[in-house]
Amino acid sequence: MESTILITGSAGLVGTALAARLRSRDFGVRTFDLRDPRPAGRGDVRDLEAVRRAVSGCSGIVHLAAVSRVVWGERDPELCRATNLGGTRRLLEAALAAPARPWLIFASSREVYGQPASLPVEEDAPLAPINVYGHTKAAGEHMVAEARGLGLRAAVVRLSNVYGSLADHHDRVIPAFVRAAVRGHGLRVDGADHTFDFTHVDDTARGIAALAELLARGESPPPPIHLLTGRPTTLGEAAVLAVELAGTGAPIVTAPPRQFDVARFYGDPARARRWLGWEPRVTLREGLARFIAAVRAEEAVAP
Repeated sequence: MESTILITGSAGLVGTALAARLRSRDFGVRTFDLRDPRPAGRGDVRDLEAVRRAVSGCSGIVHLAAVSRVVWGERDPELCRATNLGGTRRLLEAALAAPARPWLIFASSREVYGQPASLPVEEDAPLAPINVYGHTKAAGEHMVAEARGLGLRAAVVRLSNVYGSLADHHDRVIPAFVRAAVRGHGLRVDGADHTFDFTHVDDTARGIAALAELLARGESPPPPIHLLTGRPTTLGEAAVLAVELAGTGAPIVTAPPRQFDVARFYGDPARARRWLGWEPRVTLREGLARFIAAVRAEEAVAP
C-alpha cells in the first residue's frame, strides 16, 4: 500500500505494537510522540504547528497520544485536560484543514462508562465517567462526533486494561504484579474484588490495524467499537495467577481500593467481531506467562 498513517503516542505501549503491525501490513508509518528518540518523530499534540506538519501528507491518523492513566489525571488534571482535550482538538482541526482529509481513529477507554449499571457493557451504554481521565475521553469522543458531522471519516475504539509489554509503566497493575511475582516480592492489591477486562497489547494492535485497513479501503466508519476480551477477572485473581505462573510463592497483600477507580467492568466484544472480524486470541494466562518470561529475560541481562 502507498498509504502513510500517522500514529500519535507512537512510543507508548499500544503505539509501539501498532506501528510494527501496520508496517507488516505494508503501510507507511509516521511517528509522533514526546518520547520519540528521533527528532523527526518527536512532537507534542498541544502544538498546533507541529501537529499540522505531522498530519500533512498522511492518508490516516491513529490518535493514541494522551495523559493515559487515571492516577495521572487525578494528580495533574490541568495537564490531562490540556493534552487529552487540547491535543485532540488540534489534531481534528489539522485533519479537517488538510487538503486531502485523512481518516482518523480515536483511542478512547472503558473509563467513559464510569461505574456501569449492568455487565457486560455494550457500546450503546450511557457514558458516565467518574474521574478526570474518563471525562477527557468522553469529551474527546464528542469532538470526534462533531468532526464527523463536518465530513471527517473518523472512528472510535474503546480500550480496556491493555497489558503485555516491557515498555509499559512498571507501576501499572499487571506490570507491577508480574515484576513483584518474578522477584518474590509482595504484590499489593488495591481492591481485590475489583473486576476488569484485561486485553493483551497484541490483540489491541491487531484490532486497530483491522479498523485502519477498513478505513483505508474507503469504507464507512463504524460506530464506537470495543477491543476487549469480554472475560472478567478480579485483581485478586490476576495477582494469584501471576504468582502461580512465576512459581515464586510471592505474598499477596490486600489494601482498600482507590476512590477514583471504577470497581467493576467487562465489555461485550460482539461489535468488533461483526465489523472487523476481530476476536481476542491471547488469554490472560498466556499473556501473563509471556510477560513473566520477558521480565526474566530482561533481568537476566541487566547489570
